[in-house]
Amino acid sequence: MLLALLVSGLVVALVVIGLFVFGLRRRLIQRSGGTFDCSLRWAVSDEPDVSGKGWVYGVARYSGDRIEWFRVFSYSPRPRRLLERSSIEVLSRRAPEGEEELALLSDAIVLCCSHRGTRLELAMSEDALTGFLAWLEAAPPGQRVNVA
Repeated sequence: MLLALLVSGLVVALVVIGLFVFGLRRRLIQRSGGTFDCSLRWAVSDEPDVSGKGWVYGVARYSGDRIEWFRVFSYSPRPRRLLERSSIEVLSRRAPEGEEELALLSDAIVLCCSHRGTRLELAMSEDALTGFLAWLEAAPPGQRVNVA
């Protein structure tokens, strides 16, 4: 009986510590400012896929001329993807369709992009989209920016 209580207490403590570390990591990512919630789907086909598969919830952070994208459910302190401003080409935007609506946040807008030849989709709120497009268009003189 004592062993069962000890094991149960240890499991609960590990869960609490794990949740605390998730929260602390997100706080550290957001500490420098310029962050927004952003789901990502990498290496998509040319045909729209509304199945909702492949979307990963994350946090994006502006860092100079690039965006650092972090998975929310990860312990890694490093970004999973780095998107260079000069390499991002916005192809189109659309509202989530079908099962995508369940996989994404309720107010999300899907932005279809290309980054160094790889097609990707970003899903973010209207406010985050406005900021993202403004950031793209605010590239220093001489840099190529493609916004549809």
